[in-house]
Amino acid sequence: MPEGDTVFLAGKVLDKALAGKTLLRGEFRVPQLATTDLAGRDVLGVGTVGKHLLTRFSGDLTLHSHLRMDGKWDVYRAGARWRSPAHQARVVLATEDLQAIGFRVHDLELVPTDEEDRLVGHLGPDLLDPQWTDELAERAATALAADPGRELGDALLDQRIMAGVGNMYKVEMCFLLGVTPWTPVSEVDTARVVALGRKLLKANAWRTSQTTTGDLRRGREHWVYERTKQGCFRCGGRLRVASQGPGHQARPTWFCPKCQSGPAPGR
Repeated sequence: MPEGDTVFLAGKVLDKALAGKTLLRGEFRVPQLATTDLAGRDVLGVGTVGKHLLTRFSGDLTLHSHLRMDGKWDVYRAGARWRSPAHQARVVLATEDLQAIGFRVHDLELVPTDEEDRLVGHLGPDLLDPQWTDELAERAATALAADPGRELGDALLDQRIMAGVGNMYKVEMCFLLGVTPWTPVSEVDTARVVALGRKLLKANAWRTSQTTTGDLRRGREHWVYERTKQGCFRCGGRLRVASQGPGHQARPTWFCPKCQSGPAPGR
């Protein structure tokens, strides 16, 4: 699933393309919204909260969308050929000069703008909130510490605690903290965890490539994430990967037995 910085950038691209313009086409290709037509509405702007996209229109209307594992928004010049098959398009928003196409986007819902909280109000502080404050940081740290026995990796993916961290950042944050993802939350400084998460997402928010090492060269972007063949970027040692999380929510989780302390499956 895309990380919060990927969704943040998608929102900025959409906002630049659509904000302040009037839709010539505003159609949906999903059953629940198939008869809805947004043509004639002005696009007021596009915002994000964690991994959720909120496109706001005149007439007090907001479109909520989520990328999940396979969704994306592409922007094209008017009349340009789409890079993805038309049957994968779920939303078409077209102005006089540009078109924004939501391919395989999920959780589509139109709501009154003043009811957006119904869709995103359950989320914790957004790590890429432009109005970030010490109070938000403290709120996230307190929520993280509320279940001290919980595995840190599991807690990091809980968007109700803080919004924006996905599996890659989960794995890399645990490495940088020097603990395994199965370490209880009680054994880390939760304020430090929150600060680290915000630092990493902010560093990558305005580019399509992501790095946690500070090196964008291929094969050098991450410390342990998806480095099964290469080994740990710090010590060169062999990595271990195990599944973490319940049922369908389980995610492959990399860690370095040399650089990270704490419990792990079979350890």
